[in-house]
Amino acid sequence: MAGKDKALGVVRSELDALRLRIIENHLRVGQKASGKTIASLHVELSENGGILWGRQAFEVLESGRKGGKVPKGFYQIIQQWVKDKGIQVDKPKTFSYFVARKIAREGTQLYRNGGRGDIYSKEIEHTTKVIMERIFGIFEKDVEHINLNNQ
Repeated sequence: MAGKDKALGVVRSELDALRLRIIENHLRVGQKASGKTIASLHVELSENGGILWGRQAFEVLESGRKGGKVPKGFYQIIQQWVKDKGIQVDKPKTFSYFVARKIAREGTQLYRNGGRGDIYSKEIEHTTKVIMERIFGIFEKDVEHINLNNQ
């Protein structure tokens, strides 16, 4: 297997492992509701590298959502979240409306608490380091081989 193919294999395996660790962290802290975030995570490889894709709002897993403009029908999104999380309340529509209003005004509790760094940030840092070390190891052997042939 050529060095480039080995390197892409490393990228694929490390991104797959990163994906699984992010999912584990997401589940560990109880963030899962509908499962859309988990379903959105997928690895895509090209001839020059790889990308771990996630849904557009992925960053809120660590930062929370700040207050401000919300999508039209935001309370309905919150109502679905309540249902997905299995939260039992007497008046789900009313509850969802007031939660949506509070988030629009103040942001989510995670945002108000300053966020967290243990869902994907540390994992990305670790994965980047491991990929670099493993790929360097692959090409280091090629460089040694070239140097030996030139002597």
